[in-house]
Amino acid sequence: MKIVFIDRDGVINKDRPDYVRSWSEFEFLPGSLDALELLTLNGYQIILITNQSVINRRMVTAAGLQEIHKKMTATVVDHGGSIEAIYYCPHLPEDGCNCRKPEPGLIYRAQADYGLDLSKTCMIGDNMKDIWCARRAGCGRVILVRTGHGKEAERLCRDAGIKADHVADDLMAAVKWLLTDLPDC
Repeated sequence: MKIVFIDRDGVINKDRPDYVRSWSEFEFLPGSLDALELLTLNGYQIILITNQSVINRRMVTAAGLQEIHKKMTATVVDHGGSIEAIYYCPHLPEDGCNCRKPEPGLIYRAQADYGLDLSKTCMIGDNMKDIWCARRAGCGRVILVRTGHGKEAERLCRDAGIKADHVADDLMAAVKWLLTDLPDC
């Protein structure tokens, strides 16, 4: 089973400073639908790993978030891709949970649900929290994209000594690198 964990905001869709609170505010980044299709066509199962404190901030309900994800997933399917599962953390940073990235709890939950060997998985994210989470979980490959918070994360990771295996301009560039250089990740 080939698994790619992908962060949502800033990687698949445009990150908003006021959060994505409804489907009308959800905007796919250029090329992200094509990248998800390409992963799917190459036998990868995509699992979203995303912090969604918008729930505990009381800006959207859990049902509202599920509706956004349902429409996002349907759009991905309409474009030839597939999302196997979505794991999200609803907590605020100060809640101290084990599922909010950079904690690896969401990845561990997916590991338990799917019987994964994490050393054979890949994580794609745009934030230092994504990269650190993947490293702590033991993901085999970690890719930082420069969309969303990626340009700032590149500097922060460098300063903190946290290394991605590859830095790509966007999700499509990350997927092309993964398929070319590591087809069996």
